Amino acid sequence: MNNVLALKGKRFVQASKEGPPGGGANMNSQKVVTSDHLLSMQSKIARIRAFWQQEKKPFEGILISVHYNKIVAKSNRIAGLFKGKDSNYAIVGAKFNEEKSRHIITYFLDIEDLDRSIDLLSKARDILTAKFQHGMDKTTLENRKIIDVLPYEQFSISKSAFKQVIADVSYIDDFEVEAATPQFKQSIITLYDTHTDAKTLLKLIGIDILSSRILDNQTVFLDEYQMKLLCEKAPYLVSMATVDLKELSAENFMQEYQQSSMYVPSPSIEPTIGVIDTLFDRRVYFNEWVDYYDMIDDNLPKSTDDYRHGTAVSSIIVDGPRLNPWLDDGCGRFKVRHFGVAIGSKFSSFTIIKQIKKIITNNQDIKVWNISLGSNQEINDNFISTEAAILDQIQFENDVIFVVAGTNKPNDAIVKIGSPADSINSMVVNAVTKNGLSTKYARKGLALSFFAKPDISYYGGSEEQYMKVCEPLGEANVAGTSYAAPWIARKLAYLIDVLGLNREVAKAMIIDAARDWNEKPTPEEVALYGHGVVPIKIDDIVQTKKDEIKFLVSDVSEKWNTYNYHFPIPLKDDKYPYIARATMCYFPMCDRTQGVDYTNTELNLHFGRINNDGKIKDITGDKQNQEDTLNTEKNYLLEGEARARFRKWDNVKYVAERLKVGMRQKKSYTNKNWGMEIKTNNRLNPADGIGVRFGVVVTLKEINGINRIDEFIRNCTLNGWLVNSLDVQTRIDMNEKVNEEIEFE
Repeated sequence: MNNVLALKGKRFVQASKEGPPGGGANMNSQKVVTSDHLLSMQSKIARIRAFWQQEKKPFEGILISVHYNKIVAKSNRIAGLFKGKDSNYAIVGAKFNEEKSRHIITYFLDIEDLDRSIDLLSKARDILTAKFQHGMDKTTLENRKIIDVLPYEQFSISKSAFKQVIADVSYIDDFEVEAATPQFKQSIITLYDTHTDAKTLLKLIGIDILSSRILDNQTVFLDEYQMKLLCEKAPYLVSMATVDLKELSAENFMQEYQQSSMYVPSPSIEPTIGVIDTLFDRRVYFNEWVDYYDMIDDNLPKSTDDYRHGTAVSSIIVDGPRLNPWLDDGCGRFKVRHFGVAIGSKFSSFTIIKQIKKIITNNQDIKVWNISLGSNQEINDNFISTEAAILDQIQFENDVIFVVAGTNKPNDAIVKIGSPADSINSMVVNAVTKNGLSTKYARKGLALSFFAKPDISYYGGSEEQYMKVCEPLGEANVAGTSYAAPWIARKLAYLIDVLGLNREVAKAMIIDAARDWNEKPTPEEVALYGHGVVPIKIDDIVQTKKDEIKFLVSDVSEKWNTYNYHFPIPLKDDKYPYIARATMCYFPMCDRTQGVDYTNTELNLHFGRINNDGKIKDITGDKQNQEDTLNTEKNYLLEGEARARFRKWDNVKYVAERLKVGMRQKKSYTNKNWGMEIKTNNRLNPADGIGVRFGVVVTLKEINGINRIDEFIRNCTLNGWLVNSLDVQTRIDMNEKVNEEIEFE
């Protein structure tokens, strides 16, 4: 086996976006805009304007939802109507229609913005009526000989405004004022951002809410009466609503307890994993390894059952391999800092959310956190759960990673995963049987109909082979996603705390090991397994086959193009006898109020040979974000296609060439190096993508089965790279040396 190589010493170069400008209005090529269509849009906006003038609303401004006719890219959204080019900054919500084929985007505007839009539509309609009785299509709009000579002064509108209005309308089906579906249970409510203090806003409706029930200025906790009042008086204010009282995702196949007198040595320099779960029983044999904090109000009654789940989860982290020899991962034991935040089968997620934020703030030394709590309720297709959004925010702001259980089926009627397993930045783990097949209790993703959640799968116990854990009454045989997640937490903590990798690279290595060279999984397989089943042995993650070269790189995106053209891949007869794959992970800022457009930043990965034009010949043929092809029809990708083919906006990128019979070597160019580019785009604020760290795992497979790693290491050294081999024993020895206590005489 070859060790995985970490390349350091040659920083990626940062470059701002250059090349041709955006080109102005870009019309939908599938639509013809007619004067009747413009009249319909004008009339609908006028009716919405009249509604808001009559409505006694507790805020200044208005809310309006645009029903687009497709999944629209940022560049195809309204840029002439409403607030013109600044309209994207007025977006306060986004969701899909029921078929998941079209965007519905909500804007917060001034009434004057509607007046301006009505006026622009009227003037644009006058031009169509006078000059284009059969309507305007994309070809005509881009024909300068026709468009440039129109008498715009006669119609009191500029050429650019006319073109942009036509382009805007070509993507729009309708305008509406969205109203929330009535919900009369105590709930966590997210309000549209109306630039009004939440407490003041609700008080004007007649809801006097305590400050302790406000999570942030958009998210509040309302009881049944308050929820009913809000739905009656201002249903248009509710962007998202989820019932607060959660039922703990059921654990399956609990069996008889077995008393044992197991022994474990005292802890030493082992890394610590954080656990946020139900309570922990200090009487168990491994109690010395667990630093326990009870976060439950002392006035609340606690039963023996409240200690079972949390104690079992921590037992896997501390002593899982001895309890389950068939799952010995080679990672050793880990210490645990355990926070008991839930009791009973029901708990308030609102309370737990506030506790998690405080726990992470006060325990910055811990990098890996395990959360095996999950809801019985299914996630929503149009927004991320409040709990998951908080985890995503914490991970963006702090150098930590959460490992989250994929949740279990409480009954056959529940199919989709429950919160917080829809957390995009977290590593979400589903469960498989000993044979690597999906368990009967496993639930399905995806999150927001797009993101691969769960991320990966691991062994969680089943009738074939249960998971052995330690509970307060002794050893127990159990099964559930709760018991798959701690094994992944162990692997991540090993990669981060023992081998010294950053979380981005560690996450990428886990996902890369699960994918390997497998064919592209079907949507059904992704929904159940994520990227695949992670190998048991840590050696199978930090080592690779003799005919493979696997290396790691990591850096920070500061500008549009972050690139490195210094990867000296070994040649054979001036050709490259390899197929390649690359896995990239990053932790973007997310915005729950943006609904289905949840991740603010997109990092697009390009890797491949450098051709004679100095451009990367991408291994997957991805033509996105190329400066010299931004406006060419040949290389234009629809938003829906870019998401489907290249996972646009996903924070996990996996690009790979496929193994085929009779594969041929690749030609080389004048520049014998390969290159990597990370292209950064942002939905709203350009600053959101500054400082986002990424980690990439690259694997090169020699198609003739020859081991070329020594030549690669030599080439890298000659090119100025520092090459660190992930030799497990060397790193363990180094970790022990660094952490040993020195006694001075």
